[in-house]
Amino acid sequence: MKKLLPLILLLVGSGAGVGAGIFLRPAPDPADPAMAKEKVSVEKTAAEQSGGTEHEYVKMNNQFVVPVVDGAQVSALVVMSLSLEVPAGQKDAIYAREPKLRDSFLQVLFDHANIGGFDGAFTDANNLDVLRGALREVAQKDMGDQITDVLIVEIARQDY
Repeated sequence: MKKLLPLILLLVGSGAGVGAGIFLRPAPDPADPAMAKEKVSVEKTAAEQSGGTEHEYVKMNNQFVVPVVDGAQVSALVVMSLSLEVPAGQKDAIYAREPKLRDSFLQVLFDHANIGGFDGAFTDANNLDVLRGALREVAQKDMGDQITDVLIVEIARQDY
């Protein structure tokens, strides 16, 4: 009996391991043609909603550094990276006017800092929506309908 107990425990443990493996394995990907048709239909609907136009994203070459001034002292620096959503084929036009766009964006960012936009919970969704709206407005003023949206890709604040 003493020699049978290790063998029984080995078989029970192996069976439990195999059972757990079968029970916990991931579900197989459905190869159902109906699912594929539904996916294509969703993609067509998304393309139709966007006007059927393709967009591309233009990353501004350098980060924007914005000082946060408290009294007469710089209390923090905000560093951010922006990208622009443009219709396909407009990338070169954007890069050609990048200095003008950077100047306009910096003015908006400085104004946002001066009204306290980078104080407290500066990454709050409402706060960032206000900033995105102001950046988009100035970008469309400078470039017209060549810019459909401004994306805040990275943002960080370094306090002093």
